[in-house]
Amino acid sequence: MNVVAIFDIGKTNKKVFLFNENYQIVWEKSVILAETVDEDGFPCENIIELSKWVADRLTELKELKEYVLKAINFSTYGASFVYLDEQGKSLTPLYNYLKPYPETLLENFYPKYKGKKKFAVKTASPILGSLNSGMQIYRLKEEKPELFAKVKYCLHLPQYLSSVLTHHYFTDITSIGCHTGLWNFKKMKYHKWVTNEGIIDKLPPIQNVEETIKIENEISVGIGLHDSSSALIPYTINFTEPFVLLSTGTWSISLNPFNDTPLTSEELKKDCLCFLQNKRIPVKAARLFAGNTHEVQSKRISDHFNLPKDFYKEITYNKDIIADLRITNFKEISLNKDTYIEKCPFENRNLDNFKNYEIAYHQLIIDIIAQQVLSTKLVIHNSPVKKVFVDGGFSKNSIFMNLLAQAFPEMEVYAASMAQASALGAALSVHSSWNPKPIQNDLIDLKFYKH
Repeated sequence: MNVVAIFDIGKTNKKVFLFNENYQIVWEKSVILAETVDEDGFPCENIIELSKWVADRLTELKELKEYVLKAINFSTYGASFVYLDEQGKSLTPLYNYLKPYPETLLENFYPKYKGKKKFAVKTASPILGSLNSGMQIYRLKEEKPELFAKVKYCLHLPQYLSSVLTHHYFTDITSIGCHTGLWNFKKMKYHKWVTNEGIIDKLPPIQNVEETIKIENEISVGIGLHDSSSALIPYTINFTEPFVLLSTGTWSISLNPFNDTPLTSEELKKDCLCFLQNKRIPVKAARLFAGNTHEVQSKRISDHFNLPKDFYKEITYNKDIIADLRITNFKEISLNKDTYIEKCPFENRNLDNFKNYEIAYHQLIIDIIAQQVLSTKLVIHNSPVKKVFVDGGFSKNSIFMNLLAQAFPEMEVYAASMAQASALGAALSVHSSWNPKPIQNDLIDLKFYKH
């Protein structure tokens, strides 16, 4: 059986999948690798252990008698750079995008490029410190100039993992075009600061993610791509009618591939940004920390009612509870729209006001939906979208899905499920290099929710 191997590297879980020619998962393995610390003692990815795990899994895959490995690709989290010397050896830790960024560097940088507001609009990136991975390069240049001088290539994580196998060095547009601060979305090229600060020569040539490099046994290896952009690929292949994808996990990210209007400073303030698809087409996106909110607040409810922290899995949509909550003083907390997106109203609710877990949990989802609707509407604005697809954790939550459908009565709202969206997208992106079969149009299972 011919297969493609996809290494899907999340911040916590590292996974590898084998897809057959019909894009069904036939083998998988996952691991949680212990973090290490950088030179400042801040937790970070152990790039040595990760590289070893990838190499070990590849050896294991080649020994599986029932499968013929035809291609390999990578889907990973973003905001991550590996710095390589002339010999292809990493010079630094893989710095954590959560690491605090020195204010003095920010104060020196942005005035040179017309200030934070104009810079954010041009690069379609909210000002996010280390989450703007381009600013990680700038920090290295300013704080460790001697080390920076030794850097031959700056590679995002998917391209680094690809280079370990191929010894070829490329840049991927989906990684560059995701809140890096490196790309000028108005001119569709690198922002001038990348040249001015001497960084452009350390970024390898941009390669189309459909391209592959042959290694031993004629195995085709892709250059990898950003996981959020990768997760969008199955949808853009299967659906041509305008849609929004709400990808839910720790973050709920609303992605609209059919909205090409430039970002405004107001939208940026509300955590909007742009991704870039493989064809350099902008995808307007809005982020909401909804999955994290759900995790923290559902645990608070569980602790209050002395129930297991995952008890919410036992709770299903109850329209009577929703109706009661909507006519009581629990209906809403006085917050303006901007504050709503920044902070979930449930954080300020007194759990003593709820008779039981079920009622409190329904209120939590009501409050998350209030945030989610505002966030998603930011990317729908002035676009022809008529469908909303929800994948990830919230797609399995009947309360969330029913309330979302009610909030968008003019839309068709679907829970979408498929086998590992970001991994599947990475497999589909290299389809032509290994798979003789046409791509099916039934890769995604949909469940419609009535208004």
